[in-house]
Amino acid sequence: MSTAPLVAVAYHSGYGHNVVLAEGVRRGAAEAGADTALIAVDTITDEQWGELDAADAIVFGTPTYMGGASAAFHTFAEATSKRWAERAWRDKLAAGFTVSGAKNGDKLSTLQYLTVLAAQHGMHWVNLDLLPGWNTSTGSENDLNRLGIHLGVGAQANADQGAEAVTKSDTETAVHLGRRVAETARIFRKGSGH
Repeated sequence: MSTAPLVAVAYHSGYGHNVVLAEGVRRGAAEAGADTALIAVDTITDEQWGELDAADAIVFGTPTYMGGASAAFHTFAEATSKRWAERAWRDKLAAGFTVSGAKNGDKLSTLQYLTVLAAQHGMHWVNLDLLPGWNTSTGSENDLNRLGIHLGVGAQANADQGAEAVTKSDTETAVHLGRRVAETARIFRKGSGH
């Protein structure tokens, strides 16, 4: 049995953009020594539900469509209600990421939805812990957290392009989040005596 924390990334991707971010989060968590599970919520299996139940941390990811999470992600969230009633995910860590076509794109409302979902489950939210990038004359679009969102990863990708539109800086911001979640999960595990 592994002593490494398990970080699960539960995401939906409509056009491939969120796959890139999910893989970035997974990579960052793995680089920080965590075991990882990458779970597309629109095709989730019973085995993958078990991985979520066993995880120390779940990082939620959804595109922002019309100011909120995608319908596929909402379907997944509603399917967690049995776990909510049983408090099955209580005291797990949670974090989140989202992408939209516009620079702002109302991504904050999606991240807030994810934090409320986590709070309903009794989970502990892990924020990005990055200063905003690209907010001075010496900054650039290549900075981590280039859109200045603190709650989680907020990425932008052109709506008329596929996965190739996700910027390196947004991908690396997702890697940072995965690393931070894994490191926080290790601290929580140590404190709980696991």
